[in-house]
Amino acid sequence: MSEWVESASDSALAASVLDRFRGQFGTDPEGVWAAPGRVNLIGEHVDYAQGLSLPIALPHSTVVAVGRRRDGMLRCRSGLGAWTGRVDEIAPGNPSDWAAYLAGVVWAMRRDGLLDSDFGGADVAVESSVPIGAGLSSSAALECALALALADLSGGPTDDAGRAALAACCVRAENDIALAPTGGMDQAVSLRAEDGHALLVDSRDGGVTPVPFELVGEGLALLVIDTRAPHRLVDGQYAQRRASVEEAAATLGASLREVTDVSALTDPVLRSRARHVVSEIGRVREVLSLMDSGRYRELGPLLTASHVSLRDDYEVSCPELDCAVDSALAAGALGSRMTGGGFGGSAIALIDAGAAERVAAEVLAGARSRGLTEPRFLELRACAGPARRVSRTC
Repeated sequence: MSEWVESASDSALAASVLDRFRGQFGTDPEGVWAAPGRVNLIGEHVDYAQGLSLPIALPHSTVVAVGRRRDGMLRCRSGLGAWTGRVDEIAPGNPSDWAAYLAGVVWAMRRDGLLDSDFGGADVAVESSVPIGAGLSSSAALECALALALADLSGGPTDDAGRAALAACCVRAENDIALAPTGGMDQAVSLRAEDGHALLVDSRDGGVTPVPFELVGEGLALLVIDTRAPHRLVDGQYAQRRASVEEAAATLGASLREVTDVSALTDPVLRSRARHVVSEIGRVREVLSLMDSGRYRELGPLLTASHVSLRDDYEVSCPELDCAVDSALAAGALGSRMTGGGFGGSAIALIDAGAAERVAAEVLAGARSRGLTEPRFLELRACAGPARRVSRTC
C-alpha cells in the first residue's frame, strides 16, 4: 500500500511547536510563523544562470516559535537535535548542520541591516511537515519562517519589497553559512507565493510574477513522488554543475539566458550542461504560453523532456528518479520529471484527477521490482500561499 505524506494544518503545527518551545525553554514564545516548502513545476538548474523557473508553494510547511533574548545567544531546537551558540560567532561552516540554516539567517539579516547590530539573540523551536531530504526545499522553508519572524518582531518591513530583501538574506544564509551553493528560487516562492498560483521567478532581475495555476478545473492533479533517495546539495555535485554553467557562460561571453546556440563550446561536458540550461529556459516559456491558453494537458511532454535533459545533459538524475518517472509514464501520467536539485529527492507527474492512487501503486511496484527504496507520495490540486504569521500572542 502506498504511503502518503499529509500536510498538517497551521493550527496543528503551531500546537506542536508551542509544546516543543515550552518544553525546551520553559516559557512561551512571542509568536509562531510558518513558511511553505516548494515543488518546481519546471525550470530546473537555471536560477543561477539568470533563467526562468516556475515553482509552486506546497501546503506542507515549516513553523518556528520564536522568543527574543538579551544575552547574545541563539538557541535552536527541533526534532533533529539542539544547537546553542553565540550570535557573534556564527561564521561559514559554524554551525555545520541543520542549525546553519537558522543561524545563517540571523547572520545575513544582521549583515544587511535588517536586524540591529546589537541584536540580543533568540530562542527558536521548529516543527515541520515538509519532508526532509526530499528535494522539496525544507531548508528554505526553515530559513524563510525564521526570517519573517525576526523581521516581524523587530518591526522591519514585511511587504513584498521587504520579503524580497528577506529572501536575499536567506539565500546568503544558505550559500555563505550552510555552504550550499543554491540559487534563489526556493526562498522567492516560500516568501512571495500567492494562493492558487505558481510563481514565475526571473533570476536575472529577481522579479516574480504570480501565474494562475489551478488544476482542479482542468480535471488534473500533480503527484509528487518522494523517492527517499537522499537529496544532498553539499556533497560537491551541485557546486560542480553550477561552476560548469558559469564557465560556459564566460566562454560564450554571455549569460545562458541570452544564448540560443551552444555549439561554440568545444568541451563536451560544458556543451551538455549549457544545452540543458538553454533548452530548459525555452521549456519554461512554452509552459507559460500553454498555461495562458488553458492548455494544461499539453504540459506533459515538456515535463518529460525536462527530465530527459536533466538526466542526459545535466546528469543530475539517479536510478530512483528515473524509475519513478518511467513508472508514472507507464501508468498513464501525461508527463513526469525529477524536481529539485537532483541526485535523489523527488519527481512529479501530471496526472488525471482521481488517478493518484493508481499511479502511485504503479510507481511503488516499479521501485520494488528494481530493489529500490519504496517511495512515498504527496498529491497537489491547488497551490498554497507564502510564509505567514500563525500567531503573535501564544
